[in-house]
Amino acid sequence: MTPLAVTAHTATSALGRGLAAQLDALRGERSGLRPNDFSSAPLACWIGRVDGLEAAALPAAFAPWDCRNNRLAWLGLNQDGFLDRVHAARARYGANRVALLLGTSTASIGATEEAYRRLDADGGFPDDMLRPAIHTPHSLTAFVTAVLALEGPCLTVSTACSSSAKVFASAERMLRLGLIDAAVVGGVDTLCDSVLFGFNALELVSPEPCRPFDAARNGISIGEAAGFALLERIDIAPEAPRLLGYGESSDAHHMSTPHPQGLGAELALNDALARAGLDPAQVGYINLHGTASQKNDEVEAALVARAFPATTRASSTKGFTGHTLGAAGIVEAAVALQAIEHGLVPGNLGGDAPDPVCGAQFAWHNEQQRIDVALSNSFGFGGNNACLAFARAEFAA
Repeated sequence: MTPLAVTAHTATSALGRGLAAQLDALRGERSGLRPNDFSSAPLACWIGRVDGLEAAALPAAFAPWDCRNNRLAWLGLNQDGFLDRVHAARARYGANRVALLLGTSTASIGATEEAYRRLDADGGFPDDMLRPAIHTPHSLTAFVTAVLALEGPCLTVSTACSSSAKVFASAERMLRLGLIDAAVVGGVDTLCDSVLFGFNALELVSPEPCRPFDAARNGISIGEAAGFALLERIDIAPEAPRLLGYGESSDAHHMSTPHPQGLGAELALNDALARAGLDPAQVGYINLHGTASQKNDEVEAALVARAFPATTRASSTKGFTGHTLGAAGIVEAAVALQAIEHGLVPGNLGGDAPDPVCGAQFAWHNEQQRIDVALSNSFGFGGNNACLAFARAEFAA
């Protein structure tokens, strides 16, 4: 494919607000996980919570959109000069030529949970929650459209944990077809009872901080995050990092368990490498999906061991942020871009006793080296897989 320029990007998670906070935590091998202090009933687990959301307030013009998920979106948009870059793109191309493509797994379902917890005497939502726009899966994207004043194609992608990785693929197709000149992509998911107790009911939540690829791993830690990127044609920003390729696939194997040989994951990986024109040996770093669930880590580690040389470095960063669900793709894309920019291979935090299936590719602690190409894996429930390939501009050229 023709590479695209990533002309702006940002991420906000339990590691802090913006890229500088994320980089500082990665360099310090400092996790953002903490004991659960969020759920409406006790649940012994650790979470990746963004501080300050309860006190955050949307501008008065956007008050009807107020809910935890949209507050997090607002905080995320106001980092790293991202709003200014989008405004410049809108002025350059026109509001109807900039697409907005966002991924989320639960959108603002937390607000709907709150409304049901506070039903009035007649069994209806309380007056302050009678805002239909926040009780839909499209709440996030509709809110961000209003904030950015965009009029181009507007799409919500909800494919579980691959949601905010797949939006990059949708953006590339729209740009290639000439439907748009730029795309804002990203994703936002906030903590809510549905995901905490839902994953716990599946026996997938760990009572301690998650340990991706550790031999004694026992489940995930759920987090929340917001992230965004601006994609444009490379002539606009010749020095910007590039989206070289992407791969997508569907296992169609099981609702919550990956294909035992990693068939879907491998198809997505091979698709990304082929579209980017890359050989596996050219990949410097892979940000793994690595949730710390038993099967996911086993399958992904085996795939990396058989597909890449020992010189390729690989790690999961969910020990830092928790699993941010529909926002995982964009947050981990930001990590991959920082690996390229700063030559930082983040260590696989929490993997203190490596699973024997892990190969020589795994970086268990931080490493510093030049990274020209970085991949980001996102594998969702139901076997919905995506892989993104990024590169520094001079390598792509």
